[in-house]
Amino acid sequence: MAPSTPARTLSRSPLADQVKDRLLERILSGEYPPDSRIVETQIARELDTSQAPVREALRALAALGVVEITPFKGARVRRPARREILEAYAVRSALESLGARLAVPRLTDADLDELGGYCEAMQTAARAGDAHLVAEWDARFHGRILEIADNQTLHTVWGSLEPFLRTYITLVVPGADPQWSADLHLPILAALQERGTEDAVSALEQHFAEASTNLASRWPDETAPGLDRPALGDSLTGVGTGPYHR
Repeated sequence: MAPSTPARTLSRSPLADQVKDRLLERILSGEYPPDSRIVETQIARELDTSQAPVREALRALAALGVVEITPFKGARVRRPARREILEAYAVRSALESLGARLAVPRLTDADLDELGGYCEAMQTAARAGDAHLVAEWDARFHGRILEIADNQTLHTVWGSLEPFLRTYITLVVPGADPQWSADLHLPILAALQERGTEDAVSALEQHFAEASTNLASRWPDETAPGLDRPALGDSLTGVGTGPYHR
């Protein structure tokens, strides 16, 4: 049985996190397209909150490379450059290969059932044409492997790439195929089920190689204003940081 649908909101999370999640949903849905401004006062009114959590949420999104904050001009939505996404894929491939080496010896039957459930959920979402949900299950699948690896430093570094965001972004580029994306995870699952460490590592490396090749053929090559700036941080936050494939 496939796991239940991921919750889109977390009512008990800090207010700034909830605002960040709401803004991220709007950005990914296209309500706030690239280069559009996000006005703090307007968001605060819409969400019936003060500007402080909105400002904190925007800084968090800036740290992830989703928005760009310019002094005296405010925040605007940015679109990652193709090179940025491909570089993130390369780093994720290395990190997740290490994660697989650590995870395979620790795998239980329950873990494999859970990972299989995520793949089934991806297939269901893909058949429904729901790219957003495919991306959510995709991130859960990869994230669970890192959790099983049980290396907090590895998981923290991996999480800083915002795998869900990077995967989802690639799924909304023209020519994206949610079914292809869902199918791409089946060889990884098969290798894990056989508990073959090297096979699992090879499957993950192939996964990211194919995802990178596919993305490179579809991603716009032009660089929008601001995309030549580093994506891994913002001068207002000092925090370093992406769907996104997975």
